[in-house]
Order: sequence, then structure tokens, then C-alpha cells
Amino acid sequence: MTEKTRLIQKDHGQQALAIHLVNAACLHDWANTLTAVQREILAAQKFEGKPNQTAILAHEDGWLAVGGVADPADLSSWCLARLAEVLPAGTYRLADRLPGAALFGWQCAQYVFALYKQDEKGQGPRILLTDDDDDLVNGLIAEAQATNFVRDLVNTPAQDMGPEALEAAARKIAQEAGADMRVTKGDALLREHPMVHAVGRAAAAGFAPRMLEIEWGDADAPRLAVVGKGVSFDSGGLDIKNSAGMALMKKDMGGAAHALALAALIMRHRLPVRLHCIVPAVENAISGNAFRPGDVLTSRAGKTVEITNTDAEGRLILADALALASEHRPDLIIDFATLTGAARVALGPDLPALMARRDETADAFLAAGRMHDDACWRLPLPGSYRDMLKSNIADLANSASGSFAGAITAGLFLDEFVAEDLDWVHLDTFAWRPSAKPGRPEGGAALGLRAAWRMLQQRYGR
Repeated sequence: MTEKTRLIQKDHGQQALAIHLVNAACLHDWANTLTAVQREILAAQKFEGKPNQTAILAHEDGWLAVGGVADPADLSSWCLARLAEVLPAGTYRLADRLPGAALFGWQCAQYVFALYKQDEKGQGPRILLTDDDDDLVNGLIAEAQATNFVRDLVNTPAQDMGPEALEAAARKIAQEAGADMRVTKGDALLREHPMVHAVGRAAAAGFAPRMLEIEWGDADAPRLAVVGKGVSFDSGGLDIKNSAGMALMKKDMGGAAHALALAALIMRHRLPVRLHCIVPAVENAISGNAFRPGDVLTSRAGKTVEITNTDAEGRLILADALALASEHRPDLIIDFATLTGAARVALGPDLPALMARRDETADAFLAAGRMHDDACWRLPLPGSYRDMLKSNIADLANSASGSFAGAITAGLFLDEFVAEDLDWVHLDTFAWRPSAKPGRPEGGAALGLRAAWRMLQQRYGR
């Protein structure tokens, strides 16, 4: 991952190239401040002040940059991202304003995943100077680092990001924060988290299943559980996916990446909570001992589950994780999971599907996402749909009997394993961007992470 902290530097009046921000409404007035030659050059570049347009003009002994934005007076997270992608390496400052929230996109736009490219040189850093408040700057640097952490983990192929590698990533985060970490695997995993064991038992020895737990914070603080689905690769199991369905399944641990990134933000900023981060880490592989359609599994909570589809495995491992979280009676549980294709059919790649028990919690989450350019969309949890998960031989089936409301029935399945009176939010996120946008390259993506973090800051008072 490209080092991000030095992309934003304190403005001490050092030499820098100016960036002017305009939109179509103010372009004419701004252009009148230019020389005739500069106006001709601007017109030659077909610059019209539209968002994400850029231009470069000769100016005195050097040059200046021009960026099109929706509203120069209200900068969003992504309005400087295109400039950060296309400008030459160098040091810049905005001509007549502070970048504020746009510092986030400036950093994310310069992300490069080059772990496997020997000839990846890049064009050098574009540094932005700012005199914004230090707390704001440091917070946006941390959020960009968390975003790029998710991107790194999701972009890494399953050969190098299996359950053991997820454990190493979690351990590094825990050690840096001085947190406690527990890893459960082998016979202990079979006893304590039987559905995690069942889903992961077919994997090769080096990719054995495990449950990862990080504990941090004052024992008297409100308890917060953050859970992430860590399926490092999903073949579909015996209900095997086709090749197109498997193509992106290295990203099926995207929920775990989000959970670990959020845990790191919580600990770095010392949010006054007792954090319990839980990641069930497995590979859904195929071998002679793989779990089968028709099997009945007993969960940590004691409920039995008939397996009607081995490709609906993420909800099985999350069920054990949510049951574990519930046992500690947290103030709030948040889980992240790349859970269903149905959520993507309903909402597309950009919007995580949010399901929650309490309206006030959902509203706070959605508001935080809107305010910080990380929108989510709420789906309901209607009790009338629980009948779709009925089984004739077990307490419930792991996959609905029909094709309707797939994201919702998955959420209802998870709801069965969260204690009835607990506050719980489920995010069915894609963790992937199929096509690039300014500041957001194709590949691994953090979707819902900033919304969750900002909601938690508001909820717990820091």
C-alpha cells in the first residue's frame, strides 16, 4: 500500500502550485481574471467547469491547476480526487479555501496495489498543503488509511489471504493497540463454534478454519461488538459456483476487512467502548469431508440448521460469531458481510444493504453515511418472511426456499442468532468496485466503513 500520511502536510507557507476550483456557474467570472492567452488555453482544453474536469494553465514563471467541482463552497470527499489522480507529482495548495473533507479523497485517489507488479513505479506523490484543524486532518488521514487497509486485504489473492493471513492481520492490529487477542481452532473450534468448523473443515491444512477475537478498552465502558465475515475464498462448496461466480471470490472476506479496519479506527482514536471484534475465518473449499446439502448442523447457540445450499455458508459462520457476541450482552452489535448477490441486484455495487432492529440506530447510521459520502440503504426485516427459512427436520434452513428477498431472508437468518433484546445492525456490503470512479479504483472497496465509524463517534461521544 502506498504510504498516505505524507500526502497531507501542514501549510507553513512553503512553495506550492495553486489549484483553483470552479463550477459552470462561476467559470465566466473566474475566467475574466485570466489573461487572453490563458483563456484560449482553457478553451482549448475544453474545460467547462463540470465536476472532475481538470486543466493546467501557464502562470507567471510556472503553472496553475484548475478543477471542476459541483460547488466550490461545499467540498465533498471526492471533489479533489480526479486532480490527485492526474496532476504531476508535486506540492499543491488550494488557492482560496481549505480542503476540509476533500483531504480524504485526495489520499484515496493515490492508492496503488502493486504487490505483484515488479515494474510498478507510479508517478510520485501529489502532496496537498492545508491549514485545516489538526484533529480534522488526523481523522481523515486515519479514515483513508483504514479504507486502503480494506482495499489491500480484499485485493490480495486467496493464496496469500487465507484464514492464517487474516489472523496475522488481526494480530498486527491488536498488537499495535495493546489489545488482547484469542484464536480458536482445531478441536476447540469444533466444540465452541461448530458451524465455523463445518464450513472450513474441507480446506487444506494451511487454510484451516479459526475464530479470531480482539478485546480492547475499559471493562466498564459500553460494550461494542464488531463482527466480520471472513470467507477467504468461496468455491460454493459442493453446490459449486461456476467459473464466473468464483472469479471475484477472493473478496468474500471483505466483511472481515471492514471489521478489522473499524476496530483499528476505534482503538487508534480511543473511543470509550469495550470493543469485542470477532472474525470467523474460513475457506469454503471442496473435499471428501466438505459439509453437504441435507446435513444438519448444530450451532453455538444450540439451534439446528438444515443445509439447503452449501453456497450460503457466510451466514453459518456469522451465526456462531453473533451468538458469541450476544453472550457478552453488548450495547450494540455491527456485522459486515459480503453476504448475498441479492443485495447487489437490489442496490447495485455502491450501496450496502443495511438491516437493523431499531429505527433510531438505523437512522443514525444512514445519516452518518449521507453526511460523509458513504451512503447505505435500509432494507426491512419483516417477520412474515421467516417462513421462507422453515425446515421440516431442523430449527431452520440456511437458505430460503424461493428466490424472493434473498438479502432480507439472509438477514432474518442472522437475526435468529442475536439475542432478542440487543441492538444490532447488519451490513450486506459488496467490498468491490467493478469500475473506477475518481478516487475509487476498480477492485477492493470500503463501503459502509466510514458510515459506521462516524455513527459510533456520535453515539459514544468522541
